[in-house]
Amino acid sequence: MMRAKTILAAMAALALAGCSSYQSYTDTIEVNGQRLFYAAEGKGKPVILIHGNGGSHNDLETAQRQLAQAGYMVYALDSRGQGANPPLPEYHYDDMAEDVLAFIKAKGIEKPAVYGWSDGGNIALSLESRHPGTCSLIVTSGANITAQNAIDPKVFTDIFGTHENTDSMPPLVKMMYLEPNLTRADMRRILVPVLVCAGEHDLILPEHTRLIAKYLPHGEALFIPGGDHGSYIWHNPKMGEILIDYFKKCKY
Repeated sequence: MMRAKTILAAMAALALAGCSSYQSYTDTIEVNGQRLFYAAEGKGKPVILIHGNGGSHNDLETAQRQLAQAGYMVYALDSRGQGANPPLPEYHYDDMAEDVLAFIKAKGIEKPAVYGWSDGGNIALSLESRHPGTCSLIVTSGANITAQNAIDPKVFTDIFGTHENTDSMPPLVKMMYLEPNLTRADMRRILVPVLVCAGEHDLILPEHTRLIAKYLPHGEALFIPGGDHGSYIWHNPKMGEILIDYFKKCKY
C-alpha cells in the first residue's frame, strides 16, 4: 500500500511539474520604438497570431485557446497602432513585419509557426519574404499581395470610394489601398510551407488566393465552404481546427 501511495504521489508531482510551465499572461514590449501589447498562453512549440486591420489579439482568442490546449505556446500580438497600442498617423505592412521579427528576437523564439488573418496574413508573408528562415511555416486567411488586383472592383469601390486623394483616407485604410506590393519574386523567397486560406465568399477574389499559393514554392490554397472574410475565424473554432490539422500535417 505504501508503495502504491508513493507511486501515486510521484505521478501527481510530475503532473504538477508539467503544468507549472504552462503560461497565461498579457504584457507589453518595446520594439522598433513602438509599444506592442500581446497575450501569451500555453507551452510547447511557438505560434504567433496576427490579427486583421483595425483589430486586436482578442479577434483570435478562440484559435489562441485551441492551440494552447493542443500543446503550443501561443503569442497573440496587437499590431502597432492597433488594439491596446496607441494609434499612429501612418502605417506600413513592412514596418509591422519588422515589429514581429523584433518581437521574435526579443523573446528568444525559435522559428515559430505564424498565422495571420487578412492584414495579418500580409504581414506574415512580408516577414518571411524579407527574412527567409524566420518561420517554420505560415498560414494565412484572406491575405493579398496587392489590393488593387485582389478585390472585386465593385467591392473595392465600396471600401475605398472613387476619390484619388489618399491623404484624406484614414491611415489604416490608406495602407490597405496602397499596399502591400509583394511580387512573385518576393513570394519565391518564402521556402517554408504556407497554407493560403480564404472563405468561399471572401472579399479576396479566389483567383488571387490561388495566385498567391501558385507563386509560393510550397504553397497550398484552401477554401472554406460557406465562409466569408472572417466568419470561420471570429469566435469560431473552425480556424483553430484548420491550424492544428495543418501543423500536424507539417509535423510541427
